[in-house]
Amino acid sequence: MKLRTILPAAALCVALGSTAQAADYVSIVQETSVNAPADVTWKKVGGYCDIGAWMKTTCALTAGTGDVGTIRKIAGRIDEVIVAKTAWSYTYADHSLPIFYHGTVEVRPVSKKTSKIVYSLFYDQEPIKAEERVANKERRTKMFGGVLQTMKGIAEAK
Repeated sequence: MKLRTILPAAALCVALGSTAQAADYVSIVQETSVNAPADVTWKKVGGYCDIGAWMKTTCALTAGTGDVGTIRKIAGRIDEVIVAKTAWSYTYADHSLPIFYHGTVEVRPVSKKTSKIVYSLFYDQEPIKAEERVANKERRTKMFGGVLQTMKGIAEAK
């Protein structure tokens, strides 16, 4: 491709990009220790629809079988897709809501008999009214802190 073709296209991309709404990203990362090995913990809380039990709601796979690209529907209204996966983690995203977000559920080994669950949530708070942002983050932090405690209880149950 010739430079005179590339430069106008690049200028157009910069101009279009500058008119987009600025993002205001927030990260919430929480973890909890578990008295169970990582493989046992993951087996008990690593299913993509296990979130139904953690949040006391419904969850159904609507596409896929648990690998990257699998879609779940939570509470009959929220669609999330797996965008990354490892042996003891997955990352999901939902871009169709007013707030773009993604989260990662991960189990990390600590010792042969213990592990920890790490839950990371990342979202764009730009669509949230400025005066509601602190309360929104506190609500999400409290909600996912409760989810972690539920997951811990499930993982440690005999």
